[in-house]
Amino acid sequence: MNGRRISARERWAGRIILTLLVLFTLLPFVGMLSAALQPAGSSPTGLTVPNPMHWENFVTAFRTAQLPQLMTSSALLVVMVVPAALVVATLAAYGLAVLRVPGGVIAMGLLLIGLTIPFEGLIWPLYYMMRTYGLLNTRPAIALPLIALYMPFGVIWMRAHFAGVPNELNEAAALDGAGSWAMLRRVHLPLARPALSTLAVLFSLWTWNQFIIALVMMDDPLKRTVAGALGAFQGQYGQDIVLMSAAALLVMLPTIVVFVVFQKQFVAALLQGSVKG
Repeated sequence: MNGRRISARERWAGRIILTLLVLFTLLPFVGMLSAALQPAGSSPTGLTVPNPMHWENFVTAFRTAQLPQLMTSSALLVVMVVPAALVVATLAAYGLAVLRVPGGVIAMGLLLIGLTIPFEGLIWPLYYMMRTYGLLNTRPAIALPLIALYMPFGVIWMRAHFAGVPNELNEAAALDGAGSWAMLRRVHLPLARPALSTLAVLFSLWTWNQFIIALVMMDDPLKRTVAGALGAFQGQYGQDIVLMSAAALLVMLPTIVVFVVFQKQFVAALLQGSVKG
């Protein structure tokens, strides 16, 4: 492989740019943390370090926003949505990329169109559909639309992985007498672990933070998602920037932790197949 060596100046320039991007990304969170530690009811101005720091604001926000109930509700929806969405997306992508099912090109075109349609544009059709089926105010009314809405991205993501698997592996498995299902279990699924784990994390985060569908389909605020905590909290403390900042940080904390824990899987999935021997 012919390539130019990166000079020390280019390495330092890259590090400086990355550092600036990290600082730019973290700045809003630092501002929210600064505001959350101010005295409750005050009006924070700029980035300041309060003395003393009012950590009790997080306790107040945690209780008032009823986060334990909302986190439990979000966790139940994640359990309902993510496994089903992974199975359907994986099977559909396997059929399109490996089995080459008839009409695959048309299906891919429809999936690409689906990527361009925002969730908000489908809310009312989904609402009337769930009402017709008698599912309103139940968790399936939230879970089923989410599974369907995740399919365009999920199928295209997994198809890209399956299409990158060398065809020689499929031929070798076929020579050993493996059928379509055996080939999926023994060859493709073990190789798809980085892609599947990344997709599972993305689906989990999207479900955890889903707001608009949960708001429309469910009347009981405590059976919605954790993102609904801010809506319920704003009704009582809408003018209290301090407590609103504390509640927002608490809502974001689980997603930040999940991303930090699974960042290696993200990198592995994005780099998988980028270098082939």
